[in-house]
Amino acid sequence: MTSNDNIDLGQLSGGNVMSQSRFLASLSALGVAAALILSTQPASAESMVERGKYLVTIASCNDCHTPGYFLGKPDMKSFLGGSDVGFELPGLGTFVGRNITPDKDTGIGNWTVPQIVAALQTGRRPDGRELAPIMPWRAFANFTKKDARAIAMFLKTIPAIKHAVPGPFGPNEKAPVFVMKVVPPG
Repeated sequence: MTSNDNIDLGQLSGGNVMSQSRFLASLSALGVAAALILSTQPASAESMVERGKYLVTIASCNDCHTPGYFLGKPDMKSFLGGSDVGFELPGLGTFVGRNITPDKDTGIGNWTVPQIVAALQTGRRPDGRELAPIMPWRAFANFTKKDARAIAMFLKTIPAIKHAVPGPFGPNEKAPVFVMKVVPPG
């Protein structure tokens, strides 16, 4: 058979219309099965990390977790290494954006991917404590598990920054950092 020869479905399937229909149905089913198998394959680690980077960017994690951001000069060499600005919530205290790099001493380097996902979606740290009230985990709880996992995987790949963030500070404690006060109406 040459490339110019046409395949006669009648020859392949025995010649009758019913056989041709079954052949085409089988071919269609194989195509659908292949598409389903390919669509359910787990994304590659690289594509998950890229997705996580994208989500960290659009979720503005950099804003609260990178020093200098709120002072107009983000220090990208310390990306996500912890802020130098605190948020004061009246009656609750002052909270500084934590170091969320994989540093094991001052960041979240000892947290597993499932623990990071749980923190994003439940507002609880691995030790059971609640995240700071300024952390928008309630919004992040709407991420799909896959997207929260992508964020966690990305956070595990960035350079570890050794930076101990001060605080949190109680309502009557003075924070040694620039403080942005959240003032409720009235």
